[in-house]
Amino acid sequence: MITDSLLRVSEDQALTTTAVSTNTVDLSVARDMGEGTALYMNFAVTTALANGTSVTFEVVSSANANLGTPTVIGSSNAVLTAALTVGKNVVVRINPDIAGKGQRYLGDTYTIAGTFNAGKVTADVVETIGDGQKYYASGFTVT
Repeated sequence: MITDSLLRVSEDQALTTTAVSTNTVDLSVARDMGEGTALYMNFAVTTALANGTSVTFEVVSSANANLGTPTVIGSSNAVLTAALTVGKNVVVRINPDIAGKGQRYLGDTYTIAGTFNAGKVTADVVETIGDGQKYYASGFTVT
């Protein structure tokens, strides 16, 4: 997975309450996002979340840079706290019709259930994702 600092919408963002990403992607500059190639938002847990119930990760677009009145264009299921350990990646596909939404900014929202007192996430727009699958050479034998 290759990341780009201009496509990073959250960097070690603390998650204690429902919030929007600290940064946005200005689609008036990056006009063709999502057209032709599948794109994803990769949410990487950089500090384990603690004491809350769950987080729902959403990719949103908005007419405003502060992501006011966002339109959800992709969402994860609620991910329970026990699964949100350091190194956990949650991947949400970005709807390829993003250009058809007519909104200028892309970012994300974190919908929190419960009360978290620790946890940080970094979120990037990416073209490929690390799925954690392992591949072995042909003829490999497992005993």
